[in-house]
Amino acid sequence: MYQVFVVSDGTGRTARQALNAALTQFPGIEIDVIVHSDVNTPKEVRVIVAEARKSGALIVHTLVTDSLRELIIRESHSVNVETIDLMGPLLARLSGQFIHEPSQQPGLYNKLNKDYFQRIDAMQFAFNHDDGQRNESLTEADVVLLGVSRTFKTPISIYLAYKGWFAANVPVILGITPPAILNELDPAKVFCLTTNAMRLSELRKTRNERLGGNVNNYSEPEYVKRELNFANRFYHMHPGWTHVNVTAKSIEEIASEILAIMAGRKKSEGQG
Repeated sequence: MYQVFVVSDGTGRTARQALNAALTQFPGIEIDVIVHSDVNTPKEVRVIVAEARKSGALIVHTLVTDSLRELIIRESHSVNVETIDLMGPLLARLSGQFIHEPSQQPGLYNKLNKDYFQRIDAMQFAFNHDDGQRNESLTEADVVLLGVSRTFKTPISIYLAYKGWFAANVPVILGITPPAILNELDPAKVFCLTTNAMRLSELRKTRNERLGGNVNNYSEPEYVKRELNFANRFYHMHPGWTHVNVTAKSIEEIASEILAIMAGRKKSEGQG
């Protein structure tokens, strides 16, 4: 297996993306990529070069500071470690074209695009934690939505993720004990989605028809009432959880209500 060290004075995202794009041209080759981010001192550079020499790794770097970039090239050459400088040649050509020196500010691209990257990470988190997946990492979520089927858990999670929030959702299913990790969460993170039984029954009937009517008693009013009662009993066992009624509301309305509640709490904590 080949080893590649990605070295950056920022997050390493740019180098990793460029490397991933290039590696698609080498199918079937096993490559272990190790990212060294926030590298800002000569000592860190020397340690990484020593590790690369020991493991026979190739170094791919995006250091924007001239002194560190020159150091990693010099140190690597002195011990026969191969390096690929992704940023230096580009900065030099741009500097010549614009007749202007680069700022050499590490992590500037990530800082300028912080909101964008936050949304990307939040969207990935929402997809990974949709419908009860990866419950073991629910503690990393900013918001955890609970609800029976067709209470809009997934679209609300995606909407919140687009706003930059790490949202997860967990289904509540009649007769099945919800995951124990819910009891370990900060109660302020948990939002219980409730709705009117008849309205939910109607929504499920529509879905039932689209699925060809092969979902048993899923949309029957009595079954829906039992399921909602089961969920509400579970919710009331946790008085710190917040209940949000989603009946006849749009996804944007529900998400905005949740965000307003969280903003109000944050404001109260700041005043306290």
